Amino acid sequence: MILLLLFSLMMVVSATAVAEPIHDSSVLKSQSTRTAPLTIEEVLARIELTHPLLRATGLERSQARAKILKALGAWEPKFRNEVEVDRYQTFNLTNVSGINTLTGGYSDTMLKIGHPWGFEVFGGIRHGFGDHTTMTGNAGAFLHSADTGPVAFPTDLTLFYTQQTAIVGGSFNLLRGFMVNEANAEFQQAELAGPQAEVKVAQKRQDLYLAGAVQYWDWQVTVKQADVVRRALAVAEERYRMVEGRSKAGAIAPIDVVEAREEVQRRREAAIYAQRKVEYEQYKLALFLWEDGEPVTPRPEWAPEFHGEMPLPSEEDVAAFKAEATEDRPEVRDLYIEARLNNIELKLAKNGLLPKLQIEGGPAVGGIYWIGGFGYRVGTLFSMPLFNRGARGKVLHAEAQQQRLAYKQAYTEKQVAVDVDNWLSAQVRARDRVKAATEALRLAKTLEEGERARFNMGATSILFVNLRERNVVETSYELYRAQADYVVSRGGMLYARGALAKPVGEKVLAKYGDPLQAAGSSGRKLLGRD
Repeated sequence: MILLLLFSLMMVVSATAVAEPIHDSSVLKSQSTRTAPLTIEEVLARIELTHPLLRATGLERSQARAKILKALGAWEPKFRNEVEVDRYQTFNLTNVSGINTLTGGYSDTMLKIGHPWGFEVFGGIRHGFGDHTTMTGNAGAFLHSADTGPVAFPTDLTLFYTQQTAIVGGSFNLLRGFMVNEANAEFQQAELAGPQAEVKVAQKRQDLYLAGAVQYWDWQVTVKQADVVRRALAVAEERYRMVEGRSKAGAIAPIDVVEAREEVQRRREAAIYAQRKVEYEQYKLALFLWEDGEPVTPRPEWAPEFHGEMPLPSEEDVAAFKAEATEDRPEVRDLYIEARLNNIELKLAKNGLLPKLQIEGGPAVGGIYWIGGFGYRVGTLFSMPLFNRGARGKVLHAEAQQQRLAYKQAYTEKQVAVDVDNWLSAQVRARDRVKAATEALRLAKTLEEGERARFNMGATSILFVNLRERNVVETSYELYRAQADYVVSRGGMLYARGALAKPVGEKVLAKYGDPLQAAGSSGRKLLGRD
């Protein structure tokens, strides 16, 4: 009997140790003395402030600005300098000895500027140099003489001295490439990269918000369930000591002691399993709670109580939610942007069906004889493929993509509306389950108390008491799960509406960190940049 008592005492001590929660060593010192409960508001705020994946997605904004800068480079003003030197001989048929070897050339310094419409203009100064004076007066008559001197230009184009003149020119696309061209299309698509980056950030925020909220409530459920199991274990241990005492007094059969001890073991195993679930869920929740670059592991005592049920949305509210979803859901917004990007590709492809007609004008590369050394030229270029298969293929591809996006957009708009109905159904059924589980728990506790009273009067066995208590534990489990599913359904409705794509308000963020340094603002353009 003494051995039995010692064994029982060891079991009680070990059972108490099982119930102690295990805390992660990564919990920060700033959180070690915390007493306030962890709220869903704080979870969402910490995601917005510190989550690494949200911060990484925010860098899409920087990449969007990089695309714009890259596209603007197509029309970047360019400084250009060209130098040409020609060496030639002149020959006079009337004078065989009149052969002269001369050198002439020019240096062009100019500024070229492009335009999105597909033309380029330039202006600058040409400096002439050489062995021969080539022009005099306004008539610009050629002087085929051996007089030495630098090359001169017509006086009506001369700037500061006779060897210097202004030059202007440009190239113009009149059909293919006019207003619609690859450089302009790239710029227009780059302008949409910013809104597209915001959509990606909103999508990542919405996914993290919902995942964090679901994990928060899963953790809360396991904490509550573990508490139920620990309290049931304490009851079983207390009953075991009572039954053992009554057995010694001969009031009950020894088999009831075995039954009581077996129940202690059963509930001890359940307590170990419940504690493991708590630790599993708290470590998962820690990945949504970051501070100073480290995940913060929540403690069981931080778990708050479930709030009561909220009124269900009316039919008018549901209709408004569906309209809101078609406007605010990132999936829908992203398809709108994809359609605009494809429209740009389609316009560019259709422009490629036109023939190429280019007009160029500017100073001549060199004079006819390099005597005079200056002139202007105007040229045209016309080109068109005979079958134009390449352009036709691009148009066909862009049109097919346009139809594909139209189908996908119509489907997505219906999908988000169905999501609203689906989460409304989940909310209604979860509320009904909460009501049913609450009543079931009340009845289970009534039966449990009645069975205990019968046991105390000797009208039943300890087995039936244990069964009634197990039923209370299971019913409590179901109630907590139903309560969690109810709040999850409310969060799911916010997700379906697209409300979770919007960041938490700055006043809320200010409670837990610096809104200006929030992860959700990562990559956002600051004043003075670019």
